[in-house]
Amino acid sequence: MKNIVQWRRRIFLALIVVLVAGGLFWGFRPQPVEVDLGVANRAPLRVTIEQEGRTRVVDRYVVTAPVSGYARRVRLDVGDAVERDTTLVELEPVRAEVLDMRSRAEATARIAAAESVVNAAEQRANAAASSSSLAQKELQRVSTLRATGYVSASAEDRAVSEAERSAAELRSAQFAVSTARHELVAARAALGYAASGSNAEMVAIHAPVAGRVLRIPHKSEGAVAAGQPLIEIGDPRALEVEVDVLSADAVRIHPGTRVVFERWGGAGVLEGAVRVVEPAGFTKVSALGVEEQRVWAIVSFTSPPALWQHLGDGYRVEASFILWEANDVLQIPASALFRDGNGWAAFVFEKGKAVKRRMEIGQRNGLNAQVISGVNAGEQVIVHPDDRVREGVRVAAR
Repeated sequence: MKNIVQWRRRIFLALIVVLVAGGLFWGFRPQPVEVDLGVANRAPLRVTIEQEGRTRVVDRYVVTAPVSGYARRVRLDVGDAVERDTTLVELEPVRAEVLDMRSRAEATARIAAAESVVNAAEQRANAAASSSSLAQKELQRVSTLRATGYVSASAEDRAVSEAERSAAELRSAQFAVSTARHELVAARAALGYAASGSNAEMVAIHAPVAGRVLRIPHKSEGAVAAGQPLIEIGDPRALEVEVDVLSADAVRIHPGTRVVFERWGGAGVLEGAVRVVEPAGFTKVSALGVEEQRVWAIVSFTSPPALWQHLGDGYRVEASFILWEANDVLQIPASALFRDGNGWAAFVFEKGKAVKRRMEIGQRNGLNAQVISGVNAGEQVIVHPDDRVREGVRVAAR
């Protein structure tokens, strides 16, 4: 009986020792590190530069006072449509002054200079018309050859682009001729008005082109000086977007770069193409007080005008310059990458452990990175790994 009691006591003590040892082992065993996991998958990837821009009218005409005088109240309102040669502002002459010989000679010289400007503008318009005609003929020839399969589609696209560019230059040259002629009329009016000496005459300022009123700097009647802006005219149906980008980003943007406009206020997404990246930069102070060198990138809309007809001059848009894109790209979150020597690496989640792999990375944007080699689709990687995550460490999804 005594032996049975001793055996039971020994068994009881042994159980206590086993439980204590198990508790100590359970309490002090290494715990897996909790991590956030991302998945390597195939999806579209786009590398962009995003900046805010604003729309502007392509051809803007600022009508100024040809002479000093007293302007009558402008009857037009912002947004009103005007036709070419429509009377915009009427100027009452100031009290007549006698012109001395120098003033009269200066007025005559301005008329001669304006006539020369008209002649030069007409010559440029003739040259533009010749270039446009040649481009149209070339387009017809390329289209005919394209139909028979002798030229590529890209050659036809270039011919179409050249024809459109030549037509645009022709229109611009014709606008310049119209403006120069009106400047000549204004110069002649200045001399005729000053020489008349009659306060009964009125100087009518006409619209150089058809369009809409964009801005009226001087609407109420009052005295105006020669050259003072009175009214701005343009065609809001011909819009482009100006975007100021960092000079470091501007070197990666080229004419023809595709641009997507999102969150512009309307439904859907608008598209455009970079027309020109201006060669001169400027300094701009950011909201944080940092001086930045920025460059203007001018973007033309390629979406049908019916989609953006509600936009006007000076409207804010968000532009995304697409530098690279593909539809089927193996990618992982960019936050999973870290530097490993001269290359990149990431921790892959394998059987509850962190396994470091070297990665060959291609294109990157702010969120994802293209993986050329190092991981397969469907594998999980650890994002934002901290200093507790090392090769072979047990990890668990947070």
